[in-house]
Amino acid sequence: MCSNNSMTIQSKPKKIAVVILNWNGKPLLEKFLPSVIKYSDSAQIYVADNASTDDSVLFLQNEYPNIRIIRNSGNFGFAKGYNRALKEVSEPYWVLLNSDVEVTEKWLEPILEIFEKEPKTAVLQPKILDYKNKDYFEYAGAAGGFIDKYAFPFCRGRIFSTVEKDENQYNMTEKIFWASGACFFIRKEVFEKLGGFDEDFFAHQEEIDLCWRIYNENLDIKYIPDSVVYHVGGATLKENSPRKTFLNFRNSLFTLLKNHPRKRLFITFFIRLCLDGLAGILLLIQGKPLHTWAIVKAHFSVYGNLKKMLKKRAANLKKDYYYTESIAYRYFFKKNIHFNELKTKSE
Repeated sequence: MCSNNSMTIQSKPKKIAVVILNWNGKPLLEKFLPSVIKYSDSAQIYVADNASTDDSVLFLQNEYPNIRIIRNSGNFGFAKGYNRALKEVSEPYWVLLNSDVEVTEKWLEPILEIFEKEPKTAVLQPKILDYKNKDYFEYAGAAGGFIDKYAFPFCRGRIFSTVEKDENQYNMTEKIFWASGACFFIRKEVFEKLGGFDEDFFAHQEEIDLCWRIYNENLDIKYIPDSVVYHVGGATLKENSPRKTFLNFRNSLFTLLKNHPRKRLFITFFIRLCLDGLAGILLLIQGKPLHTWAIVKAHFSVYGNLKKMLKKRAANLKKDYYYTESIAYRYFFKKNIHFNELKTKSE
């Protein structure tokens, strides 16, 4: 005989959390949240709001009541903003997703499969294509990141200003050195063990620093081409912003100081400063004096934080990692403008 008492059906706990950091980004949420909602049934979606002064939060409350909103008390940038918000996220696997990313059908399935099968894999990155030109890779991540001997970052599919067309040339799952913060999958336990992002970075390249620390833990970072997203890029800080130039140059030097092995650290650091100087001169010749000044300010910020960064160096630094000796030399002098043309350090 059937009971008249209603039964509560508990849904299966979700293993993936999609966490979108927002600051005054209502137009981006309006445009890109629909794809995330449509293709993320297996995930719990969060928006971490960095004390927006527009009506982003009201929009979310009215239009997407099932999205969980985490409110930070200030505009903490990318690093501190995520560090604060993720304390309230309990799912075992996280994807930190930029608000200007369009996701695709089944973008989460291959990620979940790898995390479940490979306990040594700590971070994953999907294929990141350009939202505005979908046949091409996107600047910030492309098909996975690497660094050269002087900690200059570059990607499979993007070196300096050259972005490759996606012709399935990077369609194999591969180990990479860093994954893009535009769409950054990470295990909760790893993020918490390593203390999350370095909040002194504020924004830009904090994911490279974290990935280098993960590398020193003998954990894997992989690129998964079966997961595809489209990224606008530059929606928060435009590509031509001197502020972005400052953060990229300063934070890259922070990363070098924190993670490069002690042997040859200061020689490498000095050469890197000289290379930055050449970049500043080139920008000045190109009529971009504000960007040259941004590099100068970045260097003075590094000098002021030198002692602080050196204190953050871990005891378990491995031998120096780099994919190729100098990406600037290979690109500008040898004309290796595509990733597959690069000469690796072992060659």
